[in-house]
Amino acid sequence: MSHDRVPVRHSLVTRLLVTSVVIALAAISATAWLAATTTTRAINYEQGGAVADERAVYEALVGYAATHHDWSGAATLVRSRAAELGRRVTLTTDDHQVILDSQTGPELQNTRPSAVVDPLDVDLGLTGGTEHIDERAVGPYILPTEDRYVLNEVAKHALTCFNKLGYDGVVKVAPTGRPSVVLTTVRPQAEAPLTRSVTDSCEFELDSLVSPAEKKALETLTELTARCLGLGDRASQLRVTPGFAAYLGRRPVVRTAHETVKLESPSLLRPAGPAGVVQGCVESGRRAQLRPYVAPRALLFVTAPGTGRTTLSLSRGSILRIVAVTGAVVLATVAVTVLVGRRLVRPLRNLASAAELHTPAPVSTRDEIGRLARALNDSAERRERAEAQRRTMVNDVAHELRTPLSNIRIWLEAAQDDLAPTDAQLLAMLHEEALLLQHIIDDLGDLAAADAGTLRIEPEPTHLRDVLTHVVDSHRGGARAAGVRLELDVVGDPVAPVDQVRLRQVVGNLVSNAIRHTASGGSVTVGVNGTTITVRDTGSGIAAADLPKVFDRFWRADESRSRATGGSGLGLAIARQLTEAHGGTIEVESEPGRGTTFTIRLPV
Repeated sequence: MSHDRVPVRHSLVTRLLVTSVVIALAAISATAWLAATTTTRAINYEQGGAVADERAVYEALVGYAATHHDWSGAATLVRSRAAELGRRVTLTTDDHQVILDSQTGPELQNTRPSAVVDPLDVDLGLTGGTEHIDERAVGPYILPTEDRYVLNEVAKHALTCFNKLGYDGVVKVAPTGRPSVVLTTVRPQAEAPLTRSVTDSCEFELDSLVSPAEKKALETLTELTARCLGLGDRASQLRVTPGFAAYLGRRPVVRTAHETVKLESPSLLRPAGPAGVVQGCVESGRRAQLRPYVAPRALLFVTAPGTGRTTLSLSRGSILRIVAVTGAVVLATVAVTVLVGRRLVRPLRNLASAAELHTPAPVSTRDEIGRLARALNDSAERRERAEAQRRTMVNDVAHELRTPLSNIRIWLEAAQDDLAPTDAQLLAMLHEEALLLQHIIDDLGDLAAADAGTLRIEPEPTHLRDVLTHVVDSHRGGARAAGVRLELDVVGDPVAPVDQVRLRQVVGNLVSNAIRHTASGGSVTVGVNGTTITVRDTGSGIAAADLPKVFDRFWRADESRSRATGGSGLGLAIARQLTEAHGGTIEVESEPGRGTTFTIRLPV
């Protein structure tokens, strides 16, 4: 597939950039006009940090409310914050009865509150967070000191487990005192990808430990949730337990007789289905459970000293102008986006139709979408080739397994009908066929592991002379029986980072293959020079037309697919997979009637 760059004038990025610049210019112009006509002292002050000041006051008061059951001790906090900001800070009930006030001033009956302070319903617009219930509101979930020590030790063991698997992390302690393991980095030598089974294997003990305090609180939460769901007599079907990610030390998980709902976000629920309803009831129960432990809900007013007004004040005309300009900008943005989007979507729709109909995708543009169309066409062709290879693979496997299975069945039936004696010769034949089946299955297992990327290679500095000597010695008996001279030719004492077992398997496959295809009186030579290994024979050779297919699975030079020469037809395919797993290459050169040479080049 070509990787030529798309010309700038045809690039989709260029078109999007031009569109974005046009929209940005329109928005900037409208914003500039808006700022010039509506700027007031209040806006300048707001730009100077009023929002940040209100956020700081709000977060401090939410933190106090989450850890105290009333506002009786917050007077000092309110006065100190007001003094720092030079503002008037007031807390009132919902009916505007003053709870705390940093200074005397006008009543706030007609003033809009800056925020509502409730640790069980946090204003996410001010905090920028994602949790509506402040994590500092722990209530009955707080862990005693002795339970914290036990859980901390278990968390350390869990972290050690992750470290052994190749993951680094830290033990994080929630406000309740419950620890959890937070993974930070993954080492290159990690043994397995981070899946749920991996995390469960390391955190099972930590997840399963529940202190008496937590247990009692969770049982209460279960009752509240069941009552909310209206389970009635079926309340025993529901159980709330500590779950996987940390939320107040452990995020709640709701289990029923037919489903398990993991509360991935404790935010306010959108009742979109059974999971949403269950989660909403859990949140409602937690609020009812924590309410006695936090300060009552209060309205927060941050106003200018000596007044009942906030520092930001816009006239009716300014508000109308803001609405008009904002509407114009939105309409312009929508119009341009629709026009550009329709032009962009048209070729994408063509691509989708081609994909659904399994037809070649039309290449109508010269931008990235055109390149995508060509890539999809190439992918479709590769998919068709892969499907053809899969069908061939299935047929080959069936063919290879059919013969030994048929032989075993025939001889067993003959013995069963007393047509063949059940003597040592029969058992030897059955044993040979079983070994053949096992050999084919083992080869298929190696190839499947290589295809799945799970073929394990453990390279270490190895003297290649020792490996090749072992291979040659193990095949001398077979070579002698076939009348073939087996020789070893090693230059120096080369060392390479290889997996000894796998390398012996590769070279062994090549040597056994060479012996089978070499006539009596011929020779097979195993040589090594540096990190290059060769297996050369004086056998029948391979036709030039067949050389590209020698590493294909189940390929044999004999068209009849006879096993007269032995082998499963998988040895060379496995040799190539193992060589490539080492980061090396394997090549073949052959001339009919003169022999064949296989060359393995290993990385230095």
